[in-house]
Amino acid sequence: MLRFGKYSVSFDKEDKVFYPAHDGDDAVTKGDVIRYYKDIAEAMLPHVRGRPLTLRRFPDGIESQGFYMQEAQDYFPEWVERVSATRSDGSTIRHAVARRAADLAYLASLGTLEIHTWLSGEDDLRKPDWLVFDLDPPGHDADAFDVVRHGALDVRDLLDELGLAAFVKLTGSKGLHVVAPIAPGEDFDDVRAFARDAARLLASRKPDDYTTEQRKDKRKGRLYLDMMRNAYGQHAVAPYSLRPLPGAPVAAPLDWDEVEDSALTPRAVTIRTVFRRLGQKDDPWKTMARRRRSLKKARRRLEAKL
Repeated sequence: MLRFGKYSVSFDKEDKVFYPAHDGDDAVTKGDVIRYYKDIAEAMLPHVRGRPLTLRRFPDGIESQGFYMQEAQDYFPEWVERVSATRSDGSTIRHAVARRAADLAYLASLGTLEIHTWLSGEDDLRKPDWLVFDLDPPGHDADAFDVVRHGALDVRDLLDELGLAAFVKLTGSKGLHVVAPIAPGEDFDDVRAFARDAARLLASRKPDDYTTEQRKDKRKGRLYLDMMRNAYGQHAVAPYSLRPLPGAPVAAPLDWDEVEDSALTPRAVTIRTVFRRLGQKDDPWKTMARRRRSLKKARRRLEAKL
């Protein structure tokens, strides 16, 4: 059992293997995962607090079939708060939200390895405060991640040109997310339209490198500038979430100079290295909330370039 003031999280099978031994590292157990989320809470909570969560649970570890859980269940403790969201059919779903380390530890005790958040917060779920470009490699060759790195840098430069701050994170799987914090004044449709037009501008500038084609057979080896997560009800892997992949990689916020380094790999940060990393440098997303910008000026600048 772990205690967090007046809250407590009990669990069994602490030694159950969630991540088998990998590349010379010992296995990661259920207890290790729970303690990870307890210990990472200080860095993680500023980026997830008050956002609807979608959980990806693996109660028997990564070698079993996992599943997504959107709705907070009745057996969740009352102190794990919920936020209600309206589905397209008019029904309501209650998502868990995380406010404290106890919340993250409890979710981990259920076998949650991966935590996803909405791009909007509980104050107004229909008005996002994050704009996201999801960049995955266009192929599987050794240079595929270099294409993603250069794409992220070009997206950063375009956002800067439009007056928006850009932040980046390893997804912990194959690619990178470039995130612009925005003032939550516009609905998802308008934000996605802006992201689509920005992606089209970048693709028009470098048509041999980038595409906005959703169909894979039309991409012809170019990097897809995916902005489709900018929609109501969509979610993205949370900063500092584990990923259910060998070695227990972490979705890790990066500094831009790390993206410029050709030695960067998509799973460079893991459960074993993330705390040493945070001990050596501040969270690269620490200033994100203070750097939100309105899309109004950015849209005018974008329209002048189209």
